[in-house]
Amino acid sequence: MIPFSILDLSLITDHGNAATAFRHSGDLVQHAESLGFDRYWVAEHHAMPGIASAATSVLMGYLAGLTQQIRIGAGGIMLPNHAPLVIAEQFGTLATLYPGRIDLGLGRAPGSDQTVARALRRRADNADTFPEDVLELLHYFEPAQPGQLVVATPGAGCDVPVWLLGSSLYSAQLAAVLGLPFAFASHFAPRMMEEAVALYRHRFKPSHALAAPHVMLAMNVIAADTQAEADRLFTSHQMYFMALRSGRPRAYPAPVDPASLPWTAVERAQIDSALACRAVGDKAAVMKDIGTFLDRHQPDELILTAPIHDHQARRRSLEIVMEARSLLAANANPDKS
Repeated sequence: MIPFSILDLSLITDHGNAATAFRHSGDLVQHAESLGFDRYWVAEHHAMPGIASAATSVLMGYLAGLTQQIRIGAGGIMLPNHAPLVIAEQFGTLATLYPGRIDLGLGRAPGSDQTVARALRRRADNADTFPEDVLELLHYFEPAQPGQLVVATPGAGCDVPVWLLGSSLYSAQLAAVLGLPFAFASHFAPRMMEEAVALYRHRFKPSHALAAPHVMLAMNVIAADTQAEADRLFTSHQMYFMALRSGRPRAYPAPVDPASLPWTAVERAQIDSALACRAVGDKAAVMKDIGTFLDRHQPDELILTAPIHDHQARRRSLEIVMEARSLLAANANPDKS
């Protein structure tokens, strides 16, 4: 069975704050490690009232310090917001403190709107130099050479696997050319997933980092002990996503009765399309939907979001997911069950 991982935005709920969000992420990463998840990634977003993971590398250090084995990563760092040397030094520091456990996923979006982008000192054309910035960053992780004018300290010679992230064909092509692993944001932008993955696999060029293409796909998974409870928990993410799409970001809302949601048929269709890569239900339903997704798309890894308002329900969701994973593995290898 392929690895299962977690993508966490360190959600700030409408009943909480950033401090609570960090405590919940700290508890959840320990729970994920005990359950056997492979990676635990957090993502860079700025000035978002529902997301606490803006200082991504700082949060990663906190999470890595609470765990022993699970890989801790950025899913991802929005590289156009930063000088490559700064990211090399940050992740070189993390890799030095927690050797063999740090991942660096890179994106080219601002992780914010244009007003916030300007506050980050990000120019409108920063994304145009993304390939050059990726190459510069990769160079800083290589062993320092005699006479090298700029050396990342720490960073040079550090083992930091670099992933490219994307929701379109752009990063898929770049990851293929550079021979890097590729993660697609299918949990909120699945429209071009199949085309991007096919393009990446077809054009992949082996590198010293990776001998063969390696694809991670993202999926929203909300599992509960009953289908009705899972459907209710999912309304939090639906409402949060609609608020983002409407340009009115908010704290993560408490769930409601699904029948009370006031959207039009068009709005419901938009949500269903954007969040199509999902498994919402009890263990049997989640196992079926994840299995269908894996069979159809054949990813090398699966990274799951668990966007649930209540922390204990979120912990339970991860438990059910790994129970379902064990059943999927047993069904795939009946002689070993």
